[in-house]
Amino acid sequence: MVTTRRFWTRIAVVAGLLLAVTAPARADNPVVQHIYTADPAPMVHNGRVYLYTGHDEDGSTWFTMKEWRVFSSADMVNWTDHGSPMSLATFSWASKDAWAGQTVERNGKFYWYVPVVNRATGRMAIGVGVSDSPTGPFRDAIGRPLLENGEIDPSVMIDSSGQAYLYWGNPNLWYVRLNPDMISFSGGINQIPLTTAGYGTRTGDAKRPTLYEEAPWVYQRNGQYYNVFAAKCCSEFIAYSTAPGPTGPWTYRGTVMPTQGSAFTNHAGVVDFKGSSYFFYHNGALPGGGGFTRSVAVEKFNYNSDGTIPQLTMSTAGPPPADTLNPYTRQEGETIAWGSGVETEVSGEGGLNLSHTNNGDYVKLKNVAFGNGATTFTARVASTVAGSSVEVRSGGPTGTLAGRCSVPNTGGWQTWTTVTCPVSGLTGTRDLYLRFSGGSGYLLNLNWWQFTAGTAAAASNQTTGDAMCTPVTTPGGPRAALDGDPAGSKCAAS
Repeated sequence: MVTTRRFWTRIAVVAGLLLAVTAPARADNPVVQHIYTADPAPMVHNGRVYLYTGHDEDGSTWFTMKEWRVFSSADMVNWTDHGSPMSLATFSWASKDAWAGQTVERNGKFYWYVPVVNRATGRMAIGVGVSDSPTGPFRDAIGRPLLENGEIDPSVMIDSSGQAYLYWGNPNLWYVRLNPDMISFSGGINQIPLTTAGYGTRTGDAKRPTLYEEAPWVYQRNGQYYNVFAAKCCSEFIAYSTAPGPTGPWTYRGTVMPTQGSAFTNHAGVVDFKGSSYFFYHNGALPGGGGFTRSVAVEKFNYNSDGTIPQLTMSTAGPPPADTLNPYTRQEGETIAWGSGVETEVSGEGGLNLSHTNNGDYVKLKNVAFGNGATTFTARVASTVAGSSVEVRSGGPTGTLAGRCSVPNTGGWQTWTTVTCPVSGLTGTRDLYLRFSGGSGYLLNLNWWQFTAGTAAAASNQTTGDAMCTPVTTPGGPRAALDGDPAGSKCAAS
């Protein structure tokens, strides 16, 4: 979670250290390791997948959720943490329970539909956040609930005709036709009949004869409508139904993901991205994980030739990369394929930064395209201790050392400088590891990093291996460095 260093309990860092022991380096599921996330809602926009999630608080023994989070990726393996652009405080009329929602874009604005408890009535209601950016900040679009009937889990879909629909419900299933403004609806609140033909047969529960439990995810593909939902309880599995139209009639099609993992709930989101299909879900796979401390994961899949969805299994490997990561453009420190012992926090230079690093902590970046080779590594860092460093490695967190940048005591955790050091041996496309080393306690914060390209021959002429860096302040200052100009602060090999 984003928090201050003074009050940080470091629970997730302990989890990260455990991960380094218990999880293989190849593991990329769950997709976020530094906080617990739940109820994934992916959205594709301008060449990236934006992943909207809930946030289970550390040590929760109930669905204790106060904010929503956003992550994004251009390659399905390296995910950038964008923090919390919306919380319970966004809705002045809400009292608790920042539970599962979904975001959609229309006419250049982004609408986030979420269930929260209405303070005035004590019942679950659906609120709408709106933003000009997929990463927020979001504001309350109407200053009151869009609708309220005590039920949860809104899912929004705009079909090929341009009509937007909002679905939600537990124990029932409802929909409304949203108006073009996306913050009002016409035609009243409609209930979808939960028939066994449409949603399967549940045994042993006379009050709920069908498998439908909650968490509808409705979308249109190739002229067919899908409703992927959490089935039965408890533990839940993921099932789905299809229909020729957005309101039915629905036909039950079977299981997508059987009951598995250590969370007794599940919640699905499905998108197509860069020519492939992806299925998001949550489980309790991280240390300390369970039914109230969940984590989002993703699998790649192919529809069957008749449009049906194959049965899927949770994995630790996750999907293969959908693209490469360019190391020669600025990359945020909070972009991570796999992290051990790290956190993120709000940066004084805008956005977030990587934080709470201890000796041996690391982040993995997957499928990094170095081409003919890199010659230097530049990082924007802050620290209150001397003698720490960022190690650039490949092959694993303790693999081949390509270079090392020393980090000085900058005088504050948000007092930033830029360091640069030579690197070698980084050619082709490979996984990259940034490992943090030094003494005891917190070492450094990392805001962003970037490599400089060069020929393999040029790289071989650089000082390599354990080369250290001494920062040299030059004109331009932090703002210039933040804008990608290394003149803000440079570093020479010592």
